[in-house]
Amino acid sequence: MFDSLIRKFFPSTERFWEVVRFLIVGGGCFLLEYVLLFTLTEYGGLNPLVSAPIAFTVSLVVNYILCVYVVFHAKQQTKKQMVLFALTSIIGLGINQVVMWFFIDIVGIWYMFAKVIASAIVMIWNYFTKRYVLHGHM
Repeated sequence: MFDSLIRKFFPSTERFWEVVRFLIVGGGCFLLEYVLLFTLTEYGGLNPLVSAPIAFTVSLVVNYILCVYVVFHAKQQTKKQMVLFALTSIIGLGINQVVMWFFIDIVGIWYMFAKVIASAIVMIWNYFTKRYVLHGHM
């Protein structure tokens, strides 16, 4: 019954577990990024728009390693894949910064709430682009 339910929403059971692994890894990296953002801003005295890319980059490195080895099982990386991964990550950082700026400076919400919104948007971007880069298909 569980298998038929999975196949209703996912092309395969493996894809379902890949998404579960992605969400677990992403959740852990989100917590790391969130704690770093708060720590650098509140205790380091940095502006949230300065601490956000620092926290994003640290989380990104951890996320990259875990995505390659744990989520997508893509142990052999070509130079092209690594460059595309880096490029899509830089775009993700840009998306993160624009969303953070918009919600902090334009809408006027607390930077930690803005981070939750930015992370949700970037997570969607990351899943599809990282999957494509590491496997060459959606």
